[in-house]
Amino acid sequence: MRADLTKSALYFLTHIKPFIIMKLISWNVNGLRACEGKGFSDIFKQLDADFFCLQETKMQEGQLDLKFDGYESYWNYAEKKGYSGTAIFTKHKPLSVSYGLGIEEHDHEGRVITLEMEDFYMITVYTPNSQDGLKRLDYRMKWEDDFREYLMRLDKVKPVIVCGDMNVAHKEIDLKNPKTNRKNAGFTDEERDKFSQLLASGFTDTFRYFYPDKEGIYSWWSYRFKSREKNAGWRIDYFVVSNRLTEKIKSASIHTEIYGSDHCPVELVLSNTHFY
Repeated sequence: MRADLTKSALYFLTHIKPFIIMKLISWNVNGLRACEGKGFSDIFKQLDADFFCLQETKMQEGQLDLKFDGYESYWNYAEKKGYSGTAIFTKHKPLSVSYGLGIEEHDHEGRVITLEMEDFYMITVYTPNSQDGLKRLDYRMKWEDDFREYLMRLDKVKPVIVCGDMNVAHKEIDLKNPKTNRKNAGFTDEERDKFSQLLASGFTDTFRYFYPDKEGIYSWWSYRFKSREKNAGWRIDYFVVSNRLTEKIKSASIHTEIYGSDHCPVELVLSNTHFY
């Protein structure tokens, strides 16, 4: 019996392990306490992800006791109450965890969490919005440069998976009404160019990797003007990976059928990972 078990374990390690699938979810919940009241926990369990990353949690430590069997969680809270914030739930214990970019001017709003895994870095980000009238565009440009440099620095050590609300619709096909939004936050030439620079630095937009020309698939809709009902949306939530990981990605999808926030979850599935 023991010999048979040993043979089975050896077969698993040598034959099955290379084909293990890893599922990742990212969701801007626009207030986790509100989203929990709209079925977040049920959706979380239904999606059953290895990593479940959240943005715009809008809460402080102790305001919501949210735990799931088999998961550890990591939280980065904004100093300002009811604002910004990120979190990661994971089934896989990281080697180390860091919060923010390590840059004073960027690290007060709870926008970044980095998990160092054995074979890659898992990062969730809530990119600063340039705001109405582009009041924060100059700061956004500085953030973009510093965040890109941060990712490039990590990428020299091991591959990077970054997900989150990156607050930019990269191309015209990434929003319903590009012509009327050309100078609005999230679709300025400056913001779009910074995303292009990120991709040119050795990274891949996973959704466009599979669907380079697909239109009408969005991840955010304004609460105003019945935007979701009309599908007048923007694709501003992403999974971006180091180029050398593209051979491992199996699918990228956007869960437009899931409600609970003005954003919907986005998903990435990878194969041939090494967690066991």
